[in-house]
Formats: sequence, structure tokens, C-alpha cells
Amino acid sequence: MIDRTKIYIGGEWVASTSEAVTEVFNPASGELVGRTPSGGADDVDRAVAAARAAFEGWAATPAAERIALLDKVRDGLRARNEEIADLISDEMGSPRSFARLSQVGLGVKNFDFAARAMEEIAAEGEEEIGPTLVIREPIGVVAAITPWNFPLHQISAKVAPALAAGCTVVLKASEVAPLSAFVLADLIEEAGFPAGVFNLVSGPGRTLGEHLVQHPDVDMVSFTGSTGAGRRIAQLAAPTLKKVALELGGKSANIVLDDADLAAVIPTAVKQCYANSGQACASLSRLLVPRAMLPEAERLATEAAGSWTVGSPADLSTKLGPLASESQQQSVLTYIKSGIDEGARLLIGGTTPPIETGAYVPATVFSDVTPEMTIAREEIFGPVLAIMPYDDEDDAIRIANAAEYGLSGGVWSADRDRAVAIARRMRTGQVVINGEPLNLRAPFGGYRQSGLGREYGRYGLEEFFEIKSLQGAQS
Repeated sequence: MIDRTKIYIGGEWVASTSEAVTEVFNPASGELVGRTPSGGADDVDRAVAAARAAFEGWAATPAAERIALLDKVRDGLRARNEEIADLISDEMGSPRSFARLSQVGLGVKNFDFAARAMEEIAAEGEEEIGPTLVIREPIGVVAAITPWNFPLHQISAKVAPALAAGCTVVLKASEVAPLSAFVLADLIEEAGFPAGVFNLVSGPGRTLGEHLVQHPDVDMVSFTGSTGAGRRIAQLAAPTLKKVALELGGKSANIVLDDADLAAVIPTAVKQCYANSGQACASLSRLLVPRAMLPEAERLATEAAGSWTVGSPADLSTKLGPLASESQQQSVLTYIKSGIDEGARLLIGGTTPPIETGAYVPATVFSDVTPEMTIAREEIFGPVLAIMPYDDEDDAIRIANAAEYGLSGGVWSADRDRAVAIARRMRTGQVVINGEPLNLRAPFGGYRQSGLGREYGRYGLEEFFEIKSLQGAQS
């Protein structure tokens, strides 16, 4: 068991002002795997004060020096890949094979790409518009509040660009899966960042997170989580008019056009829904297929879902691990029951956990799902695929855009130009064409109730700057 007894403030590991602790349990076995401090408002105040005191010096640090420190963290993550992946697997149930490739791999890339984007911006220099000089300045103290589904990835997607831009950071990681955040703090300390540039507090979002969002010395909040929580954060941040970046929920549609090869497409489409046990905001959980191709799509999806091996996350052959907690398991099972009750046709899976011990949910596929059904409208956050037939391209676009979200989407076609034409009509922040892998240099973020702002690469870095015009600075 990992017992982290202190939080990281002002370049030191210090005791929390609270004696309470958060216990972290392995969702596959129920075993206690770690403990972290469960702090309060006083911890937040100390962390914000440290970040504020460090800001001026860090903002003035040459970009090349900031970049070199980010590269040290990147290298530290890469060197400890298996250790950190196993830790994430233990704290939130992600299969080890997936954790090593994605949970840590994405974190490594986030630090690398943020550093490279900062190099690009630094090389461009300041912009001249007639007699005006336009400059970028770091926005200030950033509160980063992150979820449990991709703990290290979501932390690094915020912390890396904020630090690269010259901001200082107070991180409040999810109390469900906080352990990897402490390892990242170790690596930041080992890299030699100045005291106060990065700070880590731990505890419940309802107390720490809300106090952090409202704090008058926090200049920006970067949050990833549910749409409901995002609304609450926007409300709490409004009195101080601080910048808010929100990466929220999704109910993304995956459109299969009538010229696509179903035998090649469907197994990957199922993976796009089931990866990380379906616990991904960008999960493509609605599969839209031409009505004439529905029987074949159902057969192939059922076959593909049945191949998702359920088991212990520690087993490298496991593809479908447990959900992150028993409460999440119960939430997903309730959604599955609603699908049955509302008339969707269950092809595989259902409400019986495939393993009695642990927060497991079976790989589930519904067909004949209609847009008004709960499982077609609400984010489930589990391995539940909804197959929805459509009549023509206009019908497919109508169904895809009917959800209140707009985070991701997919299109499959033998004709790439045709797929791109459909993608342009989808009201969503990103569209995956023919299963293209995630590009962390490209912007990621949502339309409508999927959030505000963008993450990853240069677009994500730009979120952490203020833009200043110096009128008359040029002759």
C-alpha cells in the first residue's frame, strides 16, 4: 500500500492542516491500495499563496529554461512508465496493457508537445501590427482540477502547457485516483522547478475544488469532468470573472456510411466505445449505420463485443477491466436497465456483472436505439454501445447533432473526401476519420455543453496566455 502523508506546497512536502485521509481502493478487488491527505480550505490558501509568490519570477524565466525543465519531467515519466501505469491500474482499474500505452504514454506526449509548442511560439517572437507591438503574457495562477478516468493524462494536459507558458499551478487531482499525481509531483521536484511554481493539494472536490475555484488570487481554472460539475465551476468563478476552461461530457456519434467495409469498421468502432472500459469523455458511444446494413452491423458488433476479455487489470490479456468505483458501476448498470425498459433491443451484455467481486460491467450492445431514449441522450461512461439506424446522410447528421453535447465524433467511408464532407456537418469539436489515432498536437475540446476552450499542442498552450497590445511601441 502507498501511504502519501503530505501535500506539496512551495517546493516542500508539508503536512495538511487536516488530519483526515482519503483511502484509495482497487476497484477490481476492493483492496486498499493507498492513502492521501484529505485537506481543506487552509491547504488551498497556502498553495495559492505559494503559487502567487512564485509567479513573477517564473513568468520572467526564459522560455528555454522552462522548456528544459518540462523535458526532464517527460523523461522521468518515460523512465517510470511501467511503475506509474501499474499504479494507475491499481487505483482506477485500467487494464495494465492499456495503462502502459495510453495512461502514461499520453502524459509523456503532453509534456513533450507542450514544450515543443512553446519553442515554436518563442521562435516566432512578438508580433508587430503597424506601430503596435502585440505580446503574450502568462495568465497567472492556474487552478487545475482533474478527473479519475485518465488521471495522469488529464493532469499533464493542463499542467504541462500552463508551466510552459510561464504560469504557476495549483493542482487538485481526483480523490478517486490521486496516487499518480503524487508521483508527478515527485518528478517535478526532482527536475528542479523553483519553489511554488507547482503545488499539489488533495481532498474532496466539494470543499477543496470549490474553494480553489472561488479564490481571488487564482487567475484561471482549467477543469475536466462532468457537464454538471462544469456548470457549477462556471457559476463559482463568475464573481471574480476569472478565465475558465472546461473539458466536459460527450455523447459522440460514429457514422458509418454505406460504402464502408463493415467487417473492417465494426471491431474498431466497438473499441472506440469500450477503450478504458468506456470511461472516456470522447468515447464514440452511438454507432449510426444505414438501415439496410443494420443486421450485419449487429452481428459484427455482437461478435466484437464478445471478444473483449473481462478480467483482472493486472492480467495483460484483459481488455475490459472494472469501472473505477462501485458507484460508477451502479450508475452504468442503471443506464443499461433504462435501455431495456425503454425498448432498446439488447444484443449482448446486460445488468448482470460478469465477475462478482469488483466494479465490473459486461460489454453491452443495444440496437434499435432511438434519439429520445436515455441511452442515446446521456453520457453513460461505461462499455455500452448504442446502435442507431438511419435512412440517408441528412438523417444521420440530424441524429448525430441531436445530442446536447459536441465533443467528438467519427465517420467511416471508403471515400475520404465523402467522409470529410460529412465530418464538416457534425457540430462537434473533433471528428475521427476512418479510425485515425488521436493526435495530441491538434486541438481538442467541445461545442455546446461539452465545454469551453481547447487542449493539446499549440492551441492548448495558447489558452494560458493573456494578449497585450503596446500601442506606439514601434516606430
